[in-house]
Amino acid sequence: MSISWQDPDAVSSMLDDWETWAIVGLSGNPDRTAYRIAQTLRERGKRIVPIHPSAPTVLGEQGYPTLADVPFPIDVVDVFRQSDAAGEFADQAVQVGAKGVWFQLGVIDEEAFRRTTDKGLAMVMDTCPAIEWNKRS
Repeated sequence: MSISWQDPDAVSSMLDDWETWAIVGLSGNPDRTAYRIAQTLRERGKRIVPIHPSAPTVLGEQGYPTLADVPFPIDVVDVFRQSDAAGEFADQAVQVGAKGVWFQLGVIDEEAFRRTTDKGLAMVMDTCPAIEWNKRS
């Protein structure tokens, strides 16, 4: 693991300063990790945006089938997909003008990390916002 994947400045910017989190793979299933993390993000004052092909409303927030369908600015794209499918969402984050990308615990794509950070976006991989907030306690 490279420490740059979890750059403290990138983590802090996303957790402390950036408000709108598009959550790729968020469905209405409360048993899924994405759902629980979405709840945590909301409890911490973040606006969540479900990104799922069926565009469900989750936790009272309208979902969208793709990042490109979201009609307002996105700060962070939080990806709950397997590593081999996650990189396309980092590329889409660049295309829609997001500020940062967060790949969840166990999600690693070194090429996507390089592409994304080369375009000037902050990126964090292989950790979870809840874990990072707990480290601060």
